[in-house]
Amino acid sequence: MPNRRDFLLTAASTAVALAAAPRAFAEAPAHAAPRVADPTLRAFLDRLTDELLVANPEEAGFLGVDTGARATLKSRLTDRSWASVEQGRRFDAERLKELRRIDPERLDPLDRVNYETVAYALQLGADSAAFPFGEVTLAAAMNESSGPYVVNQQSGALNVVPEFLINQHAIDDRADAEAYVARLGQFGKVLDEETERVRRDMGQGVIAPDFILDTTLSQMTAFRATAAATSRLVTSLADRAKAKGLAGDWAGQAGRIVESGVYPALDRQIAAIRDARARANADAGVWKLRDGDAYYAWQLRAGTTTSTSAAEIHRIGLEQVEAIGARMDALLRQQGLTRGTVGERMKALGEDPKNLYPNTDEGRAQLIRYLNDHIAKVRARIPEAFNLRLRANVVVKRVPPEIEAGAPLGYENDGSIDGTRPATYYINLKDTANWPRFMLPTLTYHETIPGHVWQGAYLLETGALPLIRSVLSGFNAYVEGWALYAEQLADEIGLYEDDPLGRLGYLKDQRFRACRLVVDTGLHSGALRWSRDKAVDWLVETNGEPRDAMRSEVDRYCAWPGQACGYKMGHNEINRLRDRAKAALGNRFSLRDYDDLICETGGVPLAVLDGVVDRYLAKAKAKAKAG
Repeated sequence: MPNRRDFLLTAASTAVALAAAPRAFAEAPAHAAPRVADPTLRAFLDRLTDELLVANPEEAGFLGVDTGARATLKSRLTDRSWASVEQGRRFDAERLKELRRIDPERLDPLDRVNYETVAYALQLGADSAAFPFGEVTLAAAMNESSGPYVVNQQSGALNVVPEFLINQHAIDDRADAEAYVARLGQFGKVLDEETERVRRDMGQGVIAPDFILDTTLSQMTAFRATAAATSRLVTSLADRAKAKGLAGDWAGQAGRIVESGVYPALDRQIAAIRDARARANADAGVWKLRDGDAYYAWQLRAGTTTSTSAAEIHRIGLEQVEAIGARMDALLRQQGLTRGTVGERMKALGEDPKNLYPNTDEGRAQLIRYLNDHIAKVRARIPEAFNLRLRANVVVKRVPPEIEAGAPLGYENDGSIDGTRPATYYINLKDTANWPRFMLPTLTYHETIPGHVWQGAYLLETGALPLIRSVLSGFNAYVEGWALYAEQLADEIGLYEDDPLGRLGYLKDQRFRACRLVVDTGLHSGALRWSRDKAVDWLVETNGEPRDAMRSEVDRYCAWPGQACGYKMGHNEINRLRDRAKAALGNRFSLRDYDDLICETGGVPLAVLDGVVDRYLAKAKAKAKAG
């Protein structure tokens, strides 16, 4: 998944680089400095931010803060060696011990949210030391892609470094171009570091399922088949340097690095993955690993920021699949669709040619125009749900064809803090049959406004939270729970008033997230041990999903256990807290105020969000009593 969350703290990790970190960077953010009242906490958070950005220079690029005193970060890639993982875990434990010396009881409410959020993240990272394999670190937990396999169809340097260099590494002057060349020169080393970890994990019996390795190998060999001179790694640099009038043989430099450094390292990684494939089987879940249930419990804790058991999550999923299905059945009957299960009827709607765009370049262009129209539509209605006024700039792009086979169906990259790069909404158009027209509005509201782009824009445009909260913003249950809640808001403010199929698409997606609770726990729980085929069949039959798309989805759950559970668990909690606020405030409850509160809190664990709402209600009650 080539988005910001794939690099968030990929070595949060890398204490080797931390030793060289300056005590504080002098450069101020573009907006007013955020408020952290307690001086001891402020000093700790500032230093931790600097250390994490030095450890993970790509994150500074994503946030747009790799300038001024941080400009040297623009020439570096993150260390992906196993030594860096171990050092990072020690770093997490040491910084947590240091943070615990501050008494949270004496902090004001805003500082306490910052304290509790950072403490949760560091504890999660420190606890990952129980599992000596894979991408089970604070880094991976924060980027929503922790998992047992270092290299798979959606994770690993080959999936993320090229797209980062091409789409996130800005080239405005000669120094930027030279930094690109320097990073490209490190790419081969990064691949070799990962390859060593793949072989290390193989020695412990940690091997991805054969179907994941087949997809991974097909992606790798397709990438390798491109001549170095025509690689996007080369042409992107050359084209952008030319557009800026930067004289020099940029294509020649980059091409030589790809040919002599990147491709040989990729050949070594391909060989390792082929060795793994020869030893692999089709067992899909992490139950097969040593201490598999304990490992999955950690993954669920990372994915949901709760201690809810796999059995309980499975039960919640089944109940919500049934409840949402009943709503869909009523709507389908209103459309005259009465025969078959809800899944069968939705499948028929999704296969109806009148609901599909042609699987051609023109059809894809039409689909992207449709997405842009819906972004404009929701902008006009946003004041009905928020007091906040944000620009929330976003561009829509197709997932690059060379990675679309293993990429998610849709995702978003945040914009930069300085505002020079808007957010990007990626749509996977490998096959337009995966996107019936009625499914596109809810995806768009999820990924853009009032979903990920809107919530990210609050952090980026206001500067109201300290930078550490942007670095440690990837709490999956909040991030994805918010986006599902945003889909719900779109319905509540009337965006489906004249679009009954669009409302069905919204409910189908909500039900699909409930299905994920069932399937993820089905695959990975030692008590259930679902196969890949069973998971795919269940999704197709229950919710009417396209089979090819569901193979990709299930493979995602196999590579990132627990991540898919964060969506509905977070959505459930945001609604539970809203119901509590309504009950407590009665006619004084304001939807706009509540939505602003949840958005302004930023990415936090669900337990921290609970405390935020408690304090909001206490303050509101005190105000009402005084007034």
